[in-house]
Amino acid sequence: MPRRPPEPAADRATLLHSGPFHQALRVCIRESGLSLDRVRSRLAQRGLTVALSTLSDWQRGHRRPGGEQSPLVVAALEEILRLPGGSLTRLLDHRPGLDERSGALGELLDALPGSRDRDAVIITQQQKVLIDAARRCESVWTRTLVRARRDGMDRYVIRSFVDPGTDLDGCGIHALENCRVGTILRHHARGVMVAELLFDHALRAGDTWVFEWESFDRPTRPCAGHGHGFRQPVGHFLVQVRFDPAALPAECHSYVRSGPDAKPCRTGVLVPNAHHTVHLAAADVVSGVLGIAWRWPSTSLPAIGPPEISHH
Repeated sequence: MPRRPPEPAADRATLLHSGPFHQALRVCIRESGLSLDRVRSRLAQRGLTVALSTLSDWQRGHRRPGGEQSPLVVAALEEILRLPGGSLTRLLDHRPGLDERSGALGELLDALPGSRDRDAVIITQQQKVLIDAARRCESVWTRTLVRARRDGMDRYVIRSFVDPGTDLDGCGIHALENCRVGTILRHHARGVMVAELLFDHALRAGDTWVFEWESFDRPTRPCAGHGHGFRQPVGHFLVQVRFDPAALPAECHSYVRSGPDAKPCRTGVLVPNAHHTVHLAAADVVSGVLGIAWRWPSTSLPAIGPPEISHH
């Protein structure tokens, strides 16, 4: 039997607000109670012929509507699924993401040949964020499993943004397993850093590689959240935040952004467990930012700052 698509990371309202399109479409079809074949039939009643495989690809993120009649089909889907007019169309018009061609990040990537290549399929990415007794981010541990798209892939490039006031020279990257640190470039005025993680050898197309690293920002003020930006699809993403027992938050929640500068939208309340941790998991993430934010006792909830961007 075919494998059922993983459930989206957020509810319908959140997905219609922030996307991505395929997850919003999938959850809207599911909540409508209509089968894909029934949706296809109702489109046909409106004179719109769409293959069942096409609708399946749209809701799985394998393809995006792009044909000549696609705008009419998407508008019809909004009616069939009883959605606000333009709600799905807007997600197609808006292509969130990080601007890697200009600004501080663009300058750093220009100086690092091959840093914008998309030669890896990211299968799994896991992060563990440690918050110390002073309410600061002590470190972020990351494990990533990739599959090479082409022969010769031998590195992974991290993009990272730090909070204003953080000493960028004090930010470090430690290679832990199956990689070593290569070139590190910093833009002090904007608090941006890019770093290479080099593999032991060049991979062949189809080879998989798992590697781990740890980053240290040494911030000067309490941390109020951790976000992760996606510049390409990730099969499965997991982030866990562990608080020091002496510094537990008053409240904690998960959120999603359509892009690094977009307004965050809450997706759920998180309660620390007996091990003082909370976590967020998502499958088939295509773009945007996912994160966890919290409020410390006796403080108001601050604005969620720029996300850490740590994708190849």
